[in-house]
Amino acid sequence: MNITKDWHEKNKMPKNLTLEQRIKWHTEYAKNCKCRPIPENLLPKIKRLN
Repeated sequence: MNITKDWHEKNKMPKNLTLEQRIKWHTEYAKNCKCRPIPENLLPKIKRLN
């Protein structure tokens, strides 16, 4: 099993996340998996927090 598939299986995105939770999930995702980019609408929000 490759690392990306393993990460996806262990870290499924829950439903009904708050904006803060979505940002946290996508940030961790970007650190561990590169199969998809972070959604464009979240990028400005992530940059504002950093």
